[in-house]
Amino acid sequence: MGELNTFPLSYKVQGKRIVIIGGGEEALAKARLALKTTASVVIISQRIEADFAGLGVLVHMRAFETADLDGAALLFVAERSADGAAAAAAGRARGIPVNVVDVPAECDFYTPSIVERAPLTVAISTEGEAPVLARLVRARIEAFLAPDFGVLVRAAGRMRESVKRLLPEGRARRRYYEALVADGGRGAEQLLAAHASRRPEAGIVHLIGAGPGAEDLLTLRAQRLLQEADVIVHDQLVPAAVVEMGRRDAERISVGKAKGHHSFSQAQINTLIVRLASEGKRVARLKGGDPMVFGRAGEEIAALRRAGIPYTIVPGISAALAAAADSATAVTLRKVSSGFIFATAHGADDEEVIHWAALAQSGLTLALYMGKSIAAEVAGGLKDKGLAADVPVGIVVNAGRSDRRLYRGTLGGLADGDVDFADGPAVILVGEAVASGDWEQAAAFAGREFKVA
Repeated sequence: MGELNTFPLSYKVQGKRIVIIGGGEEALAKARLALKTTASVVIISQRIEADFAGLGVLVHMRAFETADLDGAALLFVAERSADGAAAAAAGRARGIPVNVVDVPAECDFYTPSIVERAPLTVAISTEGEAPVLARLVRARIEAFLAPDFGVLVRAAGRMRESVKRLLPEGRARRRYYEALVADGGRGAEQLLAAHASRRPEAGIVHLIGAGPGAEDLLTLRAQRLLQEADVIVHDQLVPAAVVEMGRRDAERISVGKAKGHHSFSQAQINTLIVRLASEGKRVARLKGGDPMVFGRAGEEIAALRRAGIPYTIVPGISAALAAAADSATAVTLRKVSSGFIFATAHGADDEEVIHWAALAQSGLTLALYMGKSIAAEVAGGLKDKGLAADVPVGIVVNAGRSDRRLYRGTLGGLADGDVDFADGPAVILVGEAVASGDWEQAAAFAGREFKVA
């Protein structure tokens, strides 16, 4: 995720003035925006060309005077003139934030596109880079928020002191407000009474598949539960951008398990999530891919069951499925492959390799996880157990992500030597169906290659 050059905030203007230098259409547009606030709006220009009638703004058709900035909270300069330059200089001398319309380099602040459901406002800013895109995003949010959403916000504000008194614990307050939103703000008092009389809620663990790493491949359910979680316990392979989709105030605990380095043992992870849920917390156990595919979720579920902790499972896109999509490979293909096998290459014994070879020979497609460092060894083992050397092989590193890399060749070519793979987890696809994919841009193995269809 990139870094912001501006800090988003809401600026108090109640009881103050917003001064606009300019009398044209740009000044009119800023006046309409400023009138959404309780500030008094003042227009100053020697040439008044736009129609400000009926807007409730104070218009002065004259030159700018320094005294015009008395009591000003914000200053907009909406004309390129000597008056505009003088006003900008005077504003900065007084410490008043200045916006020179359509000149981002000369702005102390930017005016975002605003969705207004008073007292709720949603501001969308592109730091002056693409205001048209900000307006398009605004339109989507407008459609999402009902016109009377402000009623709910006012209800929450009205109940604030009562909520603090009756629900002193932070999690309980948050859950009340979540329920208030879900209820649309109706019956706020009755809902509060019901929450105040409740016994403390039991914790829960959500085993959530984070998918292959791209934020937009997360499910809607996963996004919602991340926003509700008190604690996010995440693996090494889950990108920071996905973790950041949780609530800002949620506790984050990395239990990073990378090859050759385990900061937490599986037993410690089991103990951790049981303890957190036992404290009444909602725990998002965030795993790369799908939690039920090589995610050791079975051990965590067993620990939760023994402790009597409730849990849910949220599926994610497994790396093998992302690899198939990245390479447009139909891993089940009529008259070619009747099935798809998920297997882990790391630590595989001779008997397992024999089994894989037999499955591939029978027409199934193999997806081998965690085998990048031993790819040549695994390919050689499959060939030794009877799988033909010319069987197509495709490898996707960082499947489902923007930095993915594809490699193509044959089983014999992979077995002949090590491939210089890019950094990141890899999925090895083996089988006749692999040739049906789009591997045109993939890097070739040394040795024989399959023909790209």
